[in-house]
Amino acid sequence: MKAKMIFMLLAVMLVVAACGQKEETPAAEGTKENSQAEEVTLKVATLIPPMTDVLDIVKPLLKEDGVNLEVVVLSDNVQPNTALAHKEVDANFFQHVPYMNQYNEANNANLVAVQPIYNAIYGGYSKKYKSIDELPDGATIAIANDPSNIGRSLVMLEQNGLIKLKEGVAFNATQADITENTKKFKFAEVDLLMLARMMDDADLVAMTPAYASPLGLTPKKDALLTEKDDSHFAITLVAREDNKDSEAIQKLAKRMAGPEVKAFFEEKYADIAIPAFE
Repeated sequence: MKAKMIFMLLAVMLVVAACGQKEETPAAEGTKENSQAEEVTLKVATLIPPMTDVLDIVKPLLKEDGVNLEVVVLSDNVQPNTALAHKEVDANFFQHVPYMNQYNEANNANLVAVQPIYNAIYGGYSKKYKSIDELPDGATIAIANDPSNIGRSLVMLEQNGLIKLKEGVAFNATQADITENTKKFKFAEVDLLMLARMMDDADLVAMTPAYASPLGLTPKKDALLTEKDDSHFAITLVAREDNKDSEAIQKLAKRMAGPEVKAFFEEKYADIAIPAFE
């Protein structure tokens, strides 16, 4: 009888111990899952410096915020918007708002501006001439071929007295809106990524610092002319309507408009870009 009671007592102790283990296991697993869930991965599509530089600066800062930033460098100026619209990435950083609006209209997309980051000083460059007064009659001027940058280029040329545009067209201008072209300039519309290559063929090339810098050119030192107001074309962090207010995107926007990025532009890119945030 005594042996039987001891056996029953041992059985009860084993059951209690087993129950205790079962209670601990879910808690331990839950802690592990919660730890893993703390970090969110954000994929951001971009193209070239200084855009890639900005993302490299904020990447370790976002790590502190629980965000793992994955930078996706693409090869042309269409892929970043297509990838974002198709939810292959969470945001992109390469364009100004007029270009984004143009994409939305053409593709029935819902991309939205989140945070302007910097104003790139747009300019006209030449390998053949030292001033715009030297441009000969019939000179060829290369400009980007997308509608937003066509308008931007033509407005810059008008601001500097090279042509006149139909009143009121502003940045929606096309070549058809040129009302005065006394020197009979010709315009070569090419893809953005081809502009730098046009330096050998065209007499003047209108482009942003992102494409001029790899050639060793800066707007303040080398441009024959620059636009008078570039705030309309700030390079901007862009997301989708369905994720623009997410905590991770807002953390990204805050870091990209932070003091580290501002200092970077002031120290490294003062000649070509101006921060678009306070």
